[in-house]
Amino acid sequence: MRAKLSLFVTLLAFALVAVTPIPQAWAASGDLDEIVAYDITVDVNPDATLTMVYHIDWKVLDSTSDGPLSWVRVGIPNKHYFAMEGQDSTVKRISYDSSGGSYARIDLDRSYYAGEVASFDFKLVQDYMYQVGRDNQGEAVFEFTPGWFDDIEVDSMTIRWNADKVDRITPAAQQDKGYYIWKTPLAKGERYTINVAYPDDAFAFDVDKTIENDMTKGSYDGEEDSIADILAGLFLFGIIGFIIYGILKFILGLLQAVVEVFDAATGFRSSKKTSKKITRTKVVYYPECPSCGAARTEGKDACEYCGRSMIKSEETVTEQDIPAEEKSLKAKKTDGMYAYSSQPDTYLRVHVVPVPISVSSHSSSRHRSSRASSCASSCACACGCACACACAGGGRAGCSTKDFYRTDLKLSQLEKYREQTTGT
Repeated sequence: MRAKLSLFVTLLAFALVAVTPIPQAWAASGDLDEIVAYDITVDVNPDATLTMVYHIDWKVLDSTSDGPLSWVRVGIPNKHYFAMEGQDSTVKRISYDSSGGSYARIDLDRSYYAGEVASFDFKLVQDYMYQVGRDNQGEAVFEFTPGWFDDIEVDSMTIRWNADKVDRITPAAQQDKGYYIWKTPLAKGERYTINVAYPDDAFAFDVDKTIENDMTKGSYDGEEDSIADILAGLFLFGIIGFIIYGILKFILGLLQAVVEVFDAATGFRSSKKTSKKITRTKVVYYPECPSCGAARTEGKDACEYCGRSMIKSEETVTEQDIPAEEKSLKAKKTDGMYAYSSQPDTYLRVHVVPVPISVSSHSSSRHRSSRASSCASSCACACGCACACACAGGGRAGCSTKDFYRTDLKLSQLEKYREQTTGT
């Protein structure tokens, strides 16, 4: 029973772990989204801040696994921003999100489902993007790494940077309508960095300002794969595992309690050892039937002729009550009737009941003993449970005839002999 319970709990544990929620980054079997277009246009302001306009076409591939797309986060360079605002009706609300880096959180105008594309624009003014004298004296260099996407491929990212007063750029780029243009696809997690250098008198550069780049990434629905997030996920998974362990332990304890109650109610405890309860009864027989005088037949408790009980007395005895000279009787520990060697017509009836070693089994054993004793006490002839108590009724014809000489002749034989000799 306990082995089956252990197997049941093990299977239950696997079932519970199988349905336990796992962070999306670990469980996803396919792509949820695709960035069709990721465009950033940059203009340098007189105070050396940057006006940055973002346009994104975000396509939903799977709206079943994690639900439809209703908001996103896009990485921005750092926390020194000004005037962040949406540029079209798709942007229901925009706000700065500093959890895990620097982000623009964009709540969309509705939920977007698989096959739909959410196109939106937003603008911000960004500072602390340059460093004076970083590479050469008399020069200030802007360094820019757009936010990237660990779980989403970008079909096309385009950076347009105003070419006015630019001294040099890396990597190389073509100009179009007054802007340097870098265009590239991005694999999942891929980053792309550009550097744009100006003479240090081209704008109002501040030598005390140094490039600050949080190296943030774009993200969807708050899912991130930073070390801190992974550790937090492992911690959460550990808590869930601990809770499951506690629940399973409780269930196992409850099931074991049910088994104990069942054992107590039925008296069965197959896995436990048993002891023997031995009842010894001293039985004294009449040598002859008190009613008809017939001799007692060996092994019979009742007269074969009249049915009268041949038991003169019964007495429950202990092993200590057996006389010392009856050593063989003390050793009897199996069911049976054993004759006293020193006392004629006297026997020791031994009855053995196996008793499981448990409280419930003792209780059941007492119940069985009380039934046996009640049967014997209710019958005046004391002939045991199989007795039909024939001795409680009247006698039979011929009960008064006695065989004083123990000839063991039956009445029918005498009657036949008389008919042969007298002819009647």
